[in-house]
Amino acid sequence: MPRFEVVTLIQAPVEVVFDTSLSVETHTSSMRASRERAVAGVTSGQLTLGDQVTWQARHFGISWRLTSTISACTRPSFFVDEQVAGPFRRWHHAHHFQASTDGTVMRDVVDFAAPYGLLGVFADLLVLRRHMTRLIILRNQHIKAVTEASAQNAG
Repeated sequence: MPRFEVVTLIQAPVEVVFDTSLSVETHTSSMRASRERAVAGVTSGQLTLGDQVTWQARHFGISWRLTSTISACTRPSFFVDEQVAGPFRRWHHAHHFQASTDGTVMRDVVDFAAPYGLLGVFADLLVLRRHMTRLIILRNQHIKAVTEASAQNAG
Protein backbone atom coordinates (compact mmCIF):
# COMPACT_ATOMS: atom_id res chain seq x y z
CA MET A 1 0.00 0.00 0.00
CA PRO A 2 1.47 3.37 -0.96
CA ARG A 3 2.52 5.71 1.81
CA PHE A 4 4.15 9.08 1.76
CA GLU A 5 5.08 11.80 4.23
CA VAL A 6 5.33 15.55 3.83
CA VAL A 7 6.99 17.73 6.47
CA THR A 8 6.38 21.48 6.51
CA LEU A 9 7.92 24.05 8.85
CA ILE A 10 5.52 26.89 9.61
CA GLN A 11 6.45 30.02 11.54
CA ALA A 12 3.20 30.23 13.49
CA PRO A 13 1.94 28.83 16.81
CA VAL A 14 0.95 25.16 16.81
CA GLU A 15 -2.64 25.91 17.90
CA VAL A 16 -3.13 28.28 14.96
CA VAL A 17 -1.71 25.80 12.44
CA PHE A 18 -3.80 22.96 13.90
CA ASP A 19 -7.05 24.94 13.82
CA THR A 20 -6.38 26.28 10.33
CA SER A 21 -5.76 22.73 9.10
CA LEU A 22 -9.26 21.71 10.23
CA SER A 23 -10.99 24.63 8.48
CA VAL A 24 -13.26 23.68 5.58
CA GLU A 25 -12.72 27.11 4.01
CA THR A 26 -8.93 26.81 4.19
CA HIS A 27 -9.10 23.37 2.58
CA THR A 28 -11.30 24.50 -0.28
CA SER A 29 -9.21 27.61 -0.94
CA SER A 30 -6.04 25.47 -1.00
CA MET A 31 -7.61 23.14 -3.57
CA ARG A 32 -8.98 25.87 -5.83
CA ALA A 33 -7.17 24.45 -8.89
CA SER A 34 -9.23 21.25 -8.71
CA ARG A 35 -12.42 23.19 -7.85
CA GLU A 36 -12.76 21.21 -4.64
CA ARG A 37 -15.73 22.06 -2.47
CA ALA A 38 -17.65 20.60 0.45
CA VAL A 39 -21.03 19.37 -0.82
CA ALA A 40 -22.45 17.40 2.14
CA GLY A 41 -21.94 16.89 5.85
CA VAL A 42 -20.03 19.72 7.48
CA THR A 43 -19.64 22.23 4.65
CA SER A 44 -18.19 25.21 6.53
CA GLY A 45 -16.29 26.11 9.67
CA GLN A 46 -13.99 23.99 11.77
CA LEU A 47 -14.09 20.19 11.62
CA THR A 48 -14.04 18.27 14.91
CA LEU A 49 -13.90 14.64 16.04
CA GLY A 50 -16.61 12.57 14.36
CA ASP A 51 -17.47 15.14 11.68
CA GLN A 52 -18.01 13.95 8.13
CA VAL A 53 -17.65 15.96 4.97
CA THR A 54 -18.17 15.02 1.34
CA TRP A 55 -15.72 16.72 -0.99
CA GLN A 56 -16.28 17.08 -4.70
CA ALA A 57 -13.32 17.87 -6.95
CA ARG A 58 -12.07 17.46 -10.48
CA HIS A 59 -8.92 15.40 -11.05
CA PHE A 60 -7.69 13.91 -14.34
CA GLY A 61 -10.70 15.53 -16.07
CA ILE A 62 -13.19 13.53 -13.95
CA SER A 63 -15.45 14.75 -11.15
CA TRP A 64 -14.89 12.75 -7.94
CA ARG A 65 -16.62 12.62 -4.56
CA LEU A 66 -14.94 11.50 -1.38
CA THR A 67 -16.58 11.38 2.03
CA SER A 68 -14.18 11.50 4.96
CA THR A 69 -14.56 11.53 8.71
CA ILE A 70 -12.36 12.97 11.42
CA SER A 71 -11.67 9.66 13.19
CA ALA A 72 -9.12 10.88 15.76
CA CYS A 73 -8.39 14.32 17.15
CA THR A 74 -6.15 15.54 19.96
CA ARG A 75 -5.78 19.33 19.86
CA PRO A 76 -3.24 20.71 19.02
CA SER A 77 -1.02 17.75 18.17
CA PHE A 78 -2.85 15.26 15.97
CA PHE A 79 -5.88 14.43 13.86
CA VAL A 80 -6.80 11.82 11.27
CA ASP A 81 -9.15 12.03 8.32
CA GLU A 82 -10.22 8.78 6.71
CA GLN A 83 -12.31 8.00 3.67
CA VAL A 84 -15.65 6.36 4.47
CA ALA A 85 -16.91 6.48 0.86
CA GLY A 86 -15.17 7.39 -2.35
CA PRO A 87 -12.74 6.42 -5.05
CA PHE A 88 -9.96 4.90 -2.94
CA ARG A 89 -9.82 1.39 -1.55
CA ARG A 90 -8.15 3.09 1.43
CA TRP A 91 -7.41 6.71 2.40
CA HIS A 92 -5.93 7.43 5.83
CA HIS A 93 -4.35 10.85 6.40
CA ALA A 94 -2.66 11.45 9.77
CA HIS A 95 -1.81 15.08 10.55
CA HIS A 96 0.89 15.64 13.19
CA PHE A 97 1.75 19.03 14.71
CA GLN A 98 4.71 19.73 16.96
CA ALA A 99 5.72 23.04 18.46
CA SER A 100 9.32 23.97 17.76
CA THR A 101 11.54 26.96 18.45
CA ASP A 102 10.82 28.10 14.87
CA GLY A 103 7.04 27.69 15.10
CA THR A 104 5.35 24.43 14.11
CA VAL A 105 6.51 21.28 12.39
CA MET A 106 3.54 19.88 10.48
CA ARG A 107 3.92 16.28 9.31
CA ASP A 108 1.40 14.58 7.06
CA VAL A 109 1.45 10.79 6.77
CA VAL A 110 -0.81 9.48 4.02
CA ASP A 111 -1.61 5.80 3.46
CA PHE A 112 -3.80 5.11 0.45
CA ALA A 113 -4.68 2.50 -2.12
CA ALA A 114 -6.56 2.69 -5.38
CA PRO A 115 -9.33 0.22 -6.15
CA TYR A 116 -9.29 -2.24 -9.05
CA GLY A 117 -6.69 -4.75 -7.86
CA LEU A 118 -3.58 -4.98 -10.03
CA LEU A 119 -4.72 -2.10 -12.23
CA GLY A 120 -4.98 0.05 -9.08
CA VAL A 121 -1.47 -0.96 -8.03
CA PHE A 122 -0.12 0.30 -11.37
CA ALA A 123 -2.12 3.53 -11.02
CA ASP A 124 -0.64 3.98 -7.52
CA LEU A 125 2.88 3.52 -8.81
CA LEU A 126 2.60 5.48 -12.05
CA VAL A 127 0.34 8.40 -11.18
CA LEU A 128 -1.44 8.57 -7.84
CA ARG A 129 1.45 8.80 -5.39
CA ARG A 130 3.02 11.71 -7.26
CA HIS A 131 -0.35 13.44 -7.77
CA MET A 132 -1.44 13.02 -4.14
CA THR A 133 1.95 14.18 -2.83
CA ARG A 134 1.70 17.32 -4.99
CA LEU A 135 -1.80 18.02 -3.62
CA ILE A 136 -0.64 17.72 0.01
CA ILE A 137 2.37 19.97 -0.67
CA LEU A 138 0.09 22.54 -2.32
CA ARG A 139 -2.33 22.37 0.63
CA ASN A 140 0.53 22.77 3.11
CA GLN A 141 1.99 25.76 1.25
CA HIS A 142 -1.42 27.40 1.49
CA ILE A 143 -1.74 26.65 5.24
CA LYS A 144 1.79 28.01 5.73
CA ALA A 145 0.98 31.25 3.89
CA VAL A 146 -2.31 31.77 5.74
CA THR A 147 -0.97 31.02 9.22
CA GLU A 148 2.30 32.90 8.84
CA ALA A 149 0.44 36.00 7.59
CA SER A 150 -1.96 35.69 10.53
CA ALA A 151 0.95 35.34 13.00
CA GLN A 152 2.70 38.41 11.52
CA ASN A 153 -0.47 40.48 11.74
CA ALA A 154 -1.03 39.40 15.35
CA GLY A 155 2.58 40.12 16.35
